[in-house]
Amino acid sequence: MRTLFFLSLLFLFGCGEPTDKEHVLTPEEVSLGFFNAIYVDRDVEKAKLYVDAPLKEVLTHYYIAAAVQRNMLGLSMTNVEMEIDDIDIDFFRKFTKDVMVVVKMKGLKGGQPWIDDRTLRLHKISGKWIIVEIMPEKRKVNG
Repeated sequence: MRTLFFLSLLFLFGCGEPTDKEHVLTPEEVSLGFFNAIYVDRDVEKAKLYVDAPLKEVLTHYYIAAAVQRNMLGLSMTNVEMEIDDIDIDFFRKFTKDVMVVVKMKGLKGGQPWIDDRTLRLHKISGKWIIVEIMPEKRKVNG
């Protein structure tokens, strides 16, 4: 009887999903999470989870999502929908430590429909992807 009890405990505790391994976010998930925090949730504290220390300081300085949109990103929008437009990562994702992600945003700017994109640079630090730079917007100049 004791052996049967021991075997049943072994099977009970031996089966199941390992809970100590945390899901590592992909560069796409980190980028969309950051923009979702700023444009949809309007929560700067939530956005700080996706950036490195220097960007956290800047986010802390601006304090509210509208100021981050206007001053850091140069794009104030409402009713925003986002998708990944481009990512410069390939088959060897596990070996890459630096990646650029372009996020396409659709929404309203000044009450008018607007489509724009923003580029983020991410580094893999301690096995986690983190935003280290918001790339300046490239402007096309006629002339």
